[in-house]
Amino acid sequence: MVTFSSRRTRTIVRRSVLGVALSLPLMALPARAQAEAEAVQVEASETEAVQAGGASGDVEVEQSTSEEIDVTPAAPAQTAPVEQAPAAETLPQAPASPRVLITEVIIEGIADHPEQERLELAAYDAMSVRPGSRVTREELKLDLDAIYATGWFSDVRIEPINGPLGVQLVVQVVPNPVLTRVELEPDDNKIKPEVIEDTFSSDYGRTLNLNELQLRMKELQKWYADEGYSLARVSGPTRVSPDGVVQLKVLIGTVDGVQVEFITKEGETTDDKGEPLKGKTKPWVVTREISIEPGEPFNRKQLEEDIKRLYSTSLFSDIKVTLKPVAGEPGNITIVLGIVEQSTGSLSGGLGYSQSQGVFGQVQLSDSNLLGRAWNLALNITYGQFGGLANFTFTDPWIKGDKHRTSFRTSIFLSREVPQVFQSQNEGDIVTVTDYEDNNSRYAYDINNRNNPADRRFNNVANASRQFPEESWFDFEGDSVALQRIGGNVIFARPLNGGDPFKKVPWQVLAGVNLQNVRPINFNGDTRPYGVPSGNIRDGRIPNDEVICVAFDCADENNLASVRFAATYNTLNDGRNPTSGNFFSFGTEQYVSIGPNSPTFNRFRTTYTHFIPVKWLKLFKGCRPKPGEKENCPQALAFQVKAGTIVGQLPPYEAFCLGGSNSVRGWFDCDLAVGRSFGEATIEYRFPIISIFSGEVFFDAGTDFGTQASVPGKPGQLLKKPGSGVSPGVGVIVTTPVGPLRLEVASQDFTGEWRFNLGVGWKF
Repeated sequence: MVTFSSRRTRTIVRRSVLGVALSLPLMALPARAQAEAEAVQVEASETEAVQAGGASGDVEVEQSTSEEIDVTPAAPAQTAPVEQAPAAETLPQAPASPRVLITEVIIEGIADHPEQERLELAAYDAMSVRPGSRVTREELKLDLDAIYATGWFSDVRIEPINGPLGVQLVVQVVPNPVLTRVELEPDDNKIKPEVIEDTFSSDYGRTLNLNELQLRMKELQKWYADEGYSLARVSGPTRVSPDGVVQLKVLIGTVDGVQVEFITKEGETTDDKGEPLKGKTKPWVVTREISIEPGEPFNRKQLEEDIKRLYSTSLFSDIKVTLKPVAGEPGNITIVLGIVEQSTGSLSGGLGYSQSQGVFGQVQLSDSNLLGRAWNLALNITYGQFGGLANFTFTDPWIKGDKHRTSFRTSIFLSREVPQVFQSQNEGDIVTVTDYEDNNSRYAYDINNRNNPADRRFNNVANASRQFPEESWFDFEGDSVALQRIGGNVIFARPLNGGDPFKKVPWQVLAGVNLQNVRPINFNGDTRPYGVPSGNIRDGRIPNDEVICVAFDCADENNLASVRFAATYNTLNDGRNPTSGNFFSFGTEQYVSIGPNSPTFNRFRTTYTHFIPVKWLKLFKGCRPKPGEKENCPQALAFQVKAGTIVGQLPPYEAFCLGGSNSVRGWFDCDLAVGRSFGEATIEYRFPIISIFSGEVFFDAGTDFGTQASVPGKPGQLLKKPGSGVSPGVGVIVTTPVGPLRLEVASQDFTGEWRFNLGVGWKF
């Protein structure tokens, strides 16, 4: 019997005494009391004790001297079936259970327990029986179940004992051990140890309560759900050791495999003949985008990212996901992907305008899923006032079997264009001459003009040179200098993911080779290796050093062969409209001589961009969210720095250009400088205005570092390009299906010279 010492226990004792006092009037009926006591004694002798058992969802903690003991759920009590008697018969009334007088309630089994008072209180408060109550055996069973349901005890027994004044109830309890540690099995349960520690740390050092344990298990369940393990189930405990180590079981849900089904837009999986639909796309093109391998835990978030990658291929219009249980393997599922393919072949065309090509028309024929392997084959033809382009490309976005997700691209091209290097918006162009003879004179004379030492015209340059070999002669034509390029390239690109194709990494490297033949021509396609600045010809003559070689070494054509290497680092939060993060790139291209008229030089270029999120202007309603609404206010302060240099035998048409919609915006394309080296810097503030409209305020600056004079022929100096300048400006950006459309106005060096610019896509 417990030795009462706590204040709460003394209260219980007082209640017992009060019960005895209330029962004194009943002592006048000793025979009845004696009979009731004997009845209870008979039942007690038959059952020995009322013992807890069969409580659904509870576990029994076995007592043992060993370190650990198994915990097995108690089996539910079996109930015999009740036969239905005929309606016509009168059933005999079952005798009512006898009620006995309870004079005292005694809690035993927790003497000297560190939480004795708490456990006594929990057991007593769970009971409805009080001293002075008359109860039946069934009511005692309910109290027993109630004590057990508190979660504090591994075993509960109620034993009625005859006393001098009535029946004493001795409640024998076995408390759960003090919780010291919680372990999850199996070991590969994906949960972090610190999560377990944070969940149960407040319960360590206290008596294990199975009800509170269930609440903590729900917290673990929520953690699994929040982390994407939506099939995970936490159960138990499966084992409780005497020293307070609790083991829980995790059934996390395992992927047995991935199955691809081709379906219609309506969800049909079979054709008119009942046969499974066959798609164009190879199944491995789909499954290689799924990062969850067979045997790995199912993760909803991981699968959602996989589905996003599938959509980004632009091969499918809809993807339906079904999780199919595996028969006979609880917790195992098969991911079934219902694929709705979309048309990947396209024929498109349009009209446009550019400085290099004037008004042009464009036709493009492509298939982005060639042979069902996600290969892209495209033919692009552009023809304009001043040139054209025919480009045939083949792209494999992911070489099959490569764990690094390496892509491959090759192209063959034929282009004719008027390079911006040889043009100026205000100072004329470098134009073609049919023939030129350099005799190292001060001036070169046009054979079509009489203003020369002979005071007459000549039929050709050779004739003029024979008669006046001390003078230089040229045959003026006047077409803008154009270039014809024929060649091809091969490029490989790879993210530095360490062999994990699904790992998001900021670094990507690129390597490739390029071969091309470059020929300076006029508008008729005739070879023209020389040019003169149209604005510098005076009275049929021009300073001889202003007749320039359009190509390297004044050749009719140049053969360019190069090896290219580049790397990028990208942490931008949004590829379309970033507001935070960095972008860094550097690249080098080494040109090597492969024969006559093949220059050798190196081009190096680097770019750094940084975005800082700000909240300066709140014109857009998304910048002023109402309570409970999510803010939608993409605005940023952006910085960009670019630089590059060329070392070696430079053809003038390969020099760097400054100015234009993607450079210093106050100048037209290439109107600021043509140099061997360059540097540019931009500060730009972007902010939303309303709906599809955004605004920008920017400041551009650029310089050639004084290198225009080191470009062969000095085209930048001949066309009076300033070499350096700054450009403040503002703009409006319209979001369109093809990307941002920029409408900008920018100043040249804070002067009254303003340029209106129309650009597609962000400057950076």
